[in-house]
Amino acid sequence: MIRFPRNWRGGYDREAVPNKCKYTNFRYQENVIEINRLLTNVCCQNLAESKSFYTSLFDFRIDYDSDWFVHLVSEGRKLELGLIYESHEVVPDEVRGKPSGVYLTFVVKDVDEFYQKTLELGYQVIQSPEITFYGQKRMLILAPEGTVCDVSSPS
Repeated sequence: MIRFPRNWRGGYDREAVPNKCKYTNFRYQENVIEINRLLTNVCCQNLAESKSFYTSLFDFRIDYDSDWFVHLVSEGRKLELGLIYESHEVVPDEVRGKPSGVYLTFVVKDVDEFYQKTLELGYQVIQSPEITFYGQKRMLILAPEGTVCDVSSPS
């Protein structure tokens, strides 16, 4: 009997299983440093614009606010997002400027409702909601600092 792994939506992912694949049970490994928290920092030219974008569209509240850094948290502090002034001294030179090779994915209950809110607030939609090949409904929007945000919901 072939056992298929669960995909990120909780269903079984038959396409992700190559023939003659050997499965490994992932367990705690010795000598591995435990991760306590993961915080994504988004470099911004205009903190006020980016702060307004993320707090008006997503379930973030402001936990800390300064002239160079804004810390956003979701209800229950499950999710965190940092907004940092891109030319501040703590930002490594290698990441200053436009984002490259990264986009943020937000999973919401209803992407169509989110789409309407995005239009009402006047933010830039890159791709209107559409059904993906993997069964989710997805849209893409552009944050003021240039970060692409993938907003998805189960279909």
